[in-house]
Amino acid sequence: MADRPNGYSGQGFSLRGEKNRLALPSAFRKAVTDSSAGERVLCIAKHDRWKCLTGFGLSRTERFEEYLDREEERATRLSKEYDRDLRSMQLWGFEQIPFDSSGRFVLPDHLAELGNLRDEVFFHGAGEFFTLWSPEELYGMGAGWEGPQAACRKLAADTAKGRKK
Repeated sequence: MADRPNGYSGQGFSLRGEKNRLALPSAFRKAVTDSSAGERVLCIAKHDRWKCLTGFGLSRTERFEEYLDREEERATRLSKEYDRDLRSMQLWGFEQIPFDSSGRFVLPDHLAELGNLRDEVFFHGAGEFFTLWSPEELYGMGAGWEGPQAACRKLAADTAKGRKK
């Protein structure tokens, strides 16, 4: 599999186009392709805590067992319950979605529903993965989310201006 990518940073904004397609921002295309052994395959899953989706390349799966071990060890140390099977299903329950050279991909309806994604989608880099947000869901997040919220508002406004031309 591909070497570990540098990570996902930056933001992007996409409108659902004809045939229910979204466009993966250019800032993420190369990282996803590199992480998927040169293939244009995007992995998307529901985030385990937030009302959004996560996106990543295939190489991230190489670390899933490490994540599970670390989370289980931490839960044991803190005397908390840990359901390794449930967490494993959350990690491995992603969809592999092809995208074209322009980054266009079709988001399955069930994933759009899980993330409450409608006509506008905000992408935000988060290191080993990136998130896909409904602006309304993102705006409802509490303290600490001001940066992504401001970036989303700016990109949404820029997109709206572009549509009016």
